[in-house]
Amino acid sequence: MEAYSQMDLGRIGVDATFVQDNISQTAKGIVRGVHLQRAPYAQGKLVRCVRGAIFDVAVDLRSGSPTFGEWESFELSESNHCALYIPPGFGHAFQAMEEGTMIYYKCTRGYSKESEDGIRYDDPDLRITWPLPPQGVSEKDAALAPLEKFHPLGPEDCT
Repeated sequence: MEAYSQMDLGRIGVDATFVQDNISQTAKGIVRGVHLQRAPYAQGKLVRCVRGAIFDVAVDLRSGSPTFGEWESFELSESNHCALYIPPGFGHAFQAMEEGTMIYYKCTRGYSKESEDGIRYDDPDLRITWPLPPQGVSEKDAALAPLEKFHPLGPEDCT
């Protein structure tokens, strides 16, 4: 399997330079997110599931966007070999659908604790329909603000 091709991404309009790779292992039913980073460390992410399966969610958080607060979901699994590019300006969340699920993702900027932000995974305004009853979240994710208190991302957060 070819896991990454800059040429293939270029053909679909993704012109991104990746500077950091991350691996995350998660138990079945656990939800992670909705995560993002603000400028100057706003990230694009290329996400792939290398073990198990995830319900992957991208949320539009761009100020003034006609689809602000709307989300799309995708199934990424070790068997379907799909990858999802989430550009800067979008939040990212996922739920592990199998025990020991592992995702591998490439980021266009490095991690910065001072730039991290997000929205609660169970926010009633987002209405994300998780396929499994959420089995838990981290303390950090549980402390995230709801969408109504979120400061939308400006142009500087979307590049």
